Amino acid sequence: MIRYIALLRGINISGKNKIPMAELKKGFEDLCFCDVRTYLNSGNVMFSGSEDDITGITEKIEEMIRETFSLDIPVFVIKTEKLKDIIRHAPEWWGTDDKSIYDNLIFIMPPTTFAEVYEAIGEPKEELEQIMEYDNAVFWSFDLKDHRKTNWWPKTAALPIGSRLTIRTANTVRKLINM
Repeated sequence: MIRYIALLRGINISGKNKIPMAELKKGFEDLCFCDVRTYLNSGNVMFSGSEDDITGITEKIEEMIRETFSLDIPVFVIKTEKLKDIIRHAPEWWGTDDKSIYDNLIFIMPPTTFAEVYEAIGEPKEELEQIMEYDNAVFWSFDLKDHRKTNWWPKTAALPIGSRLTIRTANTVRKLINM
């Protein structure tokens, strides 16, 4: 069995796109995935399956969400081992214990590429934020008190490219790979 993590984009935020985690878990089990677990209320699902086709798995999950919840939610699926590899390549400045810095990992949903994201969002503001791309994911850190002054903060959600991204904090990512 292969261990996967599915990240649903934009659910249970400010009362929009509501999906109860218990029902989401049941939907994954109905798709014959095993050892299904959810984390937080923001669409993080760990599961096992024998299928090795990420695109096919993603399409099955998106279809289940459409049929079960009447929502069109983008889903990013990654093998747990691949996510562990990405985290092993994190820059030194990412994921530290400094509580004044907010560390995120941006997942770029295929077929979108980092080059397209970078072209749409532009340069990070050097004095306020840092980014580093690895394997079509982006490590992104910024000073929490100045987040509204960054270049990437308003653009990761507002631009059309934002619909092809899903973002998780460093703490959430670490929790997911250890569940």
